[in-house]
Amino acid sequence: MAARGASAKYDCAVIGGGHNGLVCATLLARGGRSVVVLEANRGLGGAAATREFAPGFRVSACAHLLHLMPAALQRELRLDEHGFIAAATQMPTTALVADGAALARGAGDVGGADAAAYARYDAPMRCLAAALAPMLSRVPPRLGTHRWSDLVPLLQLGWRVRRLGTRDMRELLRIVGMNVYDLLEENFESVELKGALGLDAVLGTNFGPRSPGTVLTLLHRLAGQSTVGAAGLSQPKGGMGGLCDALARAAGAAGVVIRTSAPVARIEVDRDRASGVLLEDGERIAARTVISSADPRTTFLRLLGTGHLDAGFARRVANFRSRGLAAKLHLALDRAPDFTGLKPERAVGRLLIAPSLRYIEQAYNHAKYGEYSRAPVMEITVPSINDAGLAPAGRHVLSAVVQYAPYSLQGGWEQERARFADLAIDTLARYAPGLRGTIIASELLSPLDIEREFHITGGHWHHGDLAFDQFWMVRPVPGAAQYRTPLDGLFLCGAGCHPGGGVIGAAGRNAAHQVLHEAA
Repeated sequence: MAARGASAKYDCAVIGGGHNGLVCATLLARGGRSVVVLEANRGLGGAAATREFAPGFRVSACAHLLHLMPAALQRELRLDEHGFIAAATQMPTTALVADGAALARGAGDVGGADAAAYARYDAPMRCLAAALAPMLSRVPPRLGTHRWSDLVPLLQLGWRVRRLGTRDMRELLRIVGMNVYDLLEENFESVELKGALGLDAVLGTNFGPRSPGTVLTLLHRLAGQSTVGAAGLSQPKGGMGGLCDALARAAGAAGVVIRTSAPVARIEVDRDRASGVLLEDGERIAARTVISSADPRTTFLRLLGTGHLDAGFARRVANFRSRGLAAKLHLALDRAPDFTGLKPERAVGRLLIAPSLRYIEQAYNHAKYGEYSRAPVMEITVPSINDAGLAPAGRHVLSAVVQYAPYSLQGGWEQERARFADLAIDTLARYAPGLRGTIIASELLSPLDIEREFHITGGHWHHGDLAFDQFWMVRPVPGAAQYRTPLDGLFLCGAGCHPGGGVIGAAGRNAAHQVLHEAA
């Protein structure tokens, strides 16, 4: 379509109306910038939206729990003033056990021989995570410079680690590169407890428990959880879309212009600087600064194009590992599921199918060869128990993250989607006998579906693996690790940046500070 003239000019154009894009836009507007948010879909929220998958049944599309967004950021955005309500807080985590009593997981829940071991394990791990937590909300330093703005964060991190004391500092250095399998084998006897703890290290990743670096991913998750405050693991009212609605209202109150059904075709460049965007309908929007919450491969390789990048940088982006291995299963049920051995008060929380570390590793083994797991691991919620408005009266929705489901599946997802959905339901039914007879409708989103619906390359929820070579000062790649990019006026603010995926919002906040600092 022929390009039309520029309809408006803004200080900042934010690509993508997910939670990071909305956080970034709000803080930029509060900083005195004129801001427009451009979202390709008809609704906001991206992968954190709430969607109807069957008549009357609504569910959080991908992310379904809030457990990483810092309480300080929620206060800074004044989300409670903009309608954010939690349907449930301090949600418990329970490991389901087929044909047996479900295992409560958490401080004070573990009994038997592992009770003392859990206390010895949990407190030091949370102490180590708390020492790392401040780095999540700060812009990573650049390597190889002598600027104080880069040296101070490194010194602060070193001081926090040193303050741990000799024993804990030695322990951090010992375990940070380990695999979580070995760490948990060192500490516990219970097979079920080790499986439940190990799942947190690999959920949403391209790793199994024996993969090196999985203690890092576990510490990263614990570090994020240490910042959320008293709410703990929580469920927003109205699903994750309820959170994004509050973010959108905060953005609107700050003066942000929000446009949906406005897919960006290209980032415009003038005199070696980002100058705005071209929409797919041919409309041009001028902006001195463009901030993309899209994944790095989409931003650089599709929207910008390699012609504006040097070959080495473009190659690093092309090799950024971003193929998802997690699917999302949604079930519409005519009554609440009855899980074997699960106490009614625990049904309000997070339920896990990860009966052992060996089970998780075997599930992962299939993915190495482009196959889906024959016995998948799952993170399950029944959100309508806490929020009846998500389903018709007396009925319920079940939401489950299902691993492992490789993006590049042998045989292709068009042919295998229904078969994998049946396998996932069969797995659930082993822990909830009679479940199949209660199903009204079902939906399975494979990584390919997630890529298509939410415009995420590879369908990776976190926009890219969290691993040592894609972490902190080198995330997503060297040359774009501080939210700035090699092109002047172009910034990143999505999950592909530090601190990574999950509904955190820190990437959006940090990127906004970088933009405001540049113009100061």
